[in-house]
Amino acid sequence: MIRPRLYLRIAAAAVVVLAVSACEQVNNYRIPAVPVNIELSNQGLWDTYGVHAFGQHRYFIRDLHQPDNYSFTANTYTGFGGILLISGYYGGDYNVPLAYDLCCPVELKKDVRVVVDTENYQAVCPKCGSRFDVTEGQGRPISGKALELNYGMQMYRVLPASLGGYVISR
Repeated sequence: MIRPRLYLRIAAAAVVVLAVSACEQVNNYRIPAVPVNIELSNQGLWDTYGVHAFGQHRYFIRDLHQPDNYSFTANTYTGFGGILLISGYYGGDYNVPLAYDLCCPVELKKDVRVVVDTENYQAVCPKCGSRFDVTEGQGRPISGKALELNYGMQMYRVLPASLGGYVISR
């Protein structure tokens, strides 16, 4: 039987652990919630617009019609600042397609978009200089103001489609 005093100490320790771990949690939800839907849902579309090797990336920005040869439809939505699609490491597998909003979570402006540094496959904000791990760290901040504030990138779902491609959605 646990004595009441020992029980209180255990409960107090649990509260402290929870409080400390909550303070270190990355905020990945600063980007306004807007629709995301990019249909690369057959093998041909995926072969043309998908990402196939670690670090390979592509930007989808509807307002700028980027990529310029992609057929945007009435049902294509590219999030708040656009979509970064990149091949990375997730769930024990390499070359997994990952998707993020291009908007810097520190700047929080639709037209301040991160770019991929091809030397190390990190996303970098050209305005505040924050860096994010987008190939292995699920958009967590690595350096800069984003690390100080614990702001991570907004991640989106990349779901396999029945015809061999993928669909990116919120």
